[in-house]
Amino acid sequence: MSDLFEFYIDGAWVKPHGTAVETVVNPSTEQVVARIILGDSHDVDRAVGAARQAFAGFAASSLEARIELLQRIIQAYQRHSEALIEAVHLEMGAPLSLARSAHVPAGLGHLVQALNVLREYRFERRVGNTLVVREPIGVCALITPWNWPLNQLTCKLAPALAVGCTVVLKPSERAPLSARIIAQVLHEAEVPAGVFNLVNGDGPGVGAALARHAEVDMVSFTGSTRAGVAVAKAAADTVKRVSQELGGKSANILLDDADLPSAVRHGVLGCMRNSGQSCNAPTRLLVPRAQQQAVIEIARQVLAQVCYDDSNPITAIGPLANAMQWERVQDMIAQAIAEGSRLIAGGLGRPAGVERGYYGRPTLFADVTPDMLVAREEIFGPVLAIIPYDSEAEAIAIANDSPYGLSGYVTSADLERSRQVARQLRTGMVHLNGARADQAAPFGGYKQSGNGREWGESGFDEYLESKSLFGY
Repeated sequence: MSDLFEFYIDGAWVKPHGTAVETVVNPSTEQVVARIILGDSHDVDRAVGAARQAFAGFAASSLEARIELLQRIIQAYQRHSEALIEAVHLEMGAPLSLARSAHVPAGLGHLVQALNVLREYRFERRVGNTLVVREPIGVCALITPWNWPLNQLTCKLAPALAVGCTVVLKPSERAPLSARIIAQVLHEAEVPAGVFNLVNGDGPGVGAALARHAEVDMVSFTGSTRAGVAVAKAAADTVKRVSQELGGKSANILLDDADLPSAVRHGVLGCMRNSGQSCNAPTRLLVPRAQQQAVIEIARQVLAQVCYDDSNPITAIGPLANAMQWERVQDMIAQAIAEGSRLIAGGLGRPAGVERGYYGRPTLFADVTPDMLVAREEIFGPVLAIIPYDSEAEAIAIANDSPYGLSGYVTSADLERSRQVARQLRTGMVHLNGARADQAAPFGGYKQSGNGREWGESGFDEYLESKSLFGY
């Protein structure tokens, strides 16, 4: 067990003012692997002060200097890749195969993407006789979650540093190990003192203090919609920018000409990936009513191949990330059963043969109607709801009947048909015929899934202000 009792502030590891201790538990074994200190408002003031002091100089740094800085960060990240794989595995339970193939590469991808965008980004443009200048917004608070810790950290950090902002990072107190390594990465890359600062803490103690802080110019938050609302309220008094990537309940529409064996397998494994703990997971599988039974049989066969020991990386899933999340998923499954959702596979408790760890049973419900809890609430676990529909128009209506609008999925043998359906979905993203996400494209949602966009050039826009110089 490690005691990680220091924060990274103003270019050095320092002793916190806060004294409360939080344990970090490996969800695969339920054993404590580290302890951290939870910061308080004094720690926030110190970190924000360092970021404010460093902002003017860093904002004025040259494009070439920031390109070189990102290059050094990428090199240091690559040197620490094995440590990052182990950290993600320990802190949130991702199978080592998934940490190696997805979690750590996702972080590297955002750093490389930021470097590529920076080389081409237009910080100035002429509009008639006016010069429009894009300038760094200032001190940014980055509040990141436990489910994809490196992905969510780097997709905020990389563009913020690229455009000249200074930052204070508050990673999830449940998954702080990889963030500590990132702090070491930035230190080795010689990020100027005060440009990056790390304060561990919980939402009420550090998150809220950052959101309401008068010297913080922007908050970028990823997490639940409930927590996002709290962040926005705390930030309102200082009228700072708040960029949010929140919950989701994404619909996966299989049209009546889809290749069922391929599409169902892809959809089921997509839902179960990362133990269902992805905000954009395809958790609502919409299928033609006449094909529902065939879909159920294919899905049941796919779920039977799921393993918990990482022996088959394609179908391996890890535990839920913590005890609280395990209990929440159990409660949601119990409510779905009580409400009348037809349980096809899985259900309550641990998988057969699994004696320890916060593992949940991959669960499948069928004959789900759009008003049922399992069709409306973000469960954030390995739970899939099959919803039958009778027409393409009804499928679109069901998909849009959600308070969320993060992502969507459409599969058809006719790509043009997939395109037409995708255009009618009220979501920030749609995957056509199994296409992967593109780190160069905007990531974000409609409605209660958030109000910002991350990744690529759109990620840069979030951290910039526009200044019009009239008569230039």
